[in-house]
Amino acid sequence: MRITLFNKKIRITKNTIKQILINKYSISIAIFAAWIYFFDQNSIWERHENEAVIREFQKEKDYFLKNIENNKKKIHELKTNRKNLEKFAREQYLMKKKNEDIFIIIEED
Repeated sequence: MRITLFNKKIRITKNTIKQILINKYSISIAIFAAWIYFFDQNSIWERHENEAVIREFQKEKDYFLKNIENNKKKIHELKTNRKNLEKFAREQYLMKKKNEDIFIIIEED
């Protein structure tokens, strides 16, 4: 097999391939690349785990942002509507008017 490189014809034989593979520099580079790819702090495995953590945090963030929006709406309703405020106080804090009786019904599963 012949390859032209920089206007020079290079003949590649099994012997030259063997010499390149046995060369200490190519072995060192191969070991270094394997180390970086599999065992380093920023290896492919670590990146995969970090991306999974990021996805989980993103889900939590979305959940809390939705929660914040719902709470803002509830606060706005409580501040603007007197009936909603009274309903909230009765349901959450079991408040009552004078001469009223409260019956608490607990549903069992």
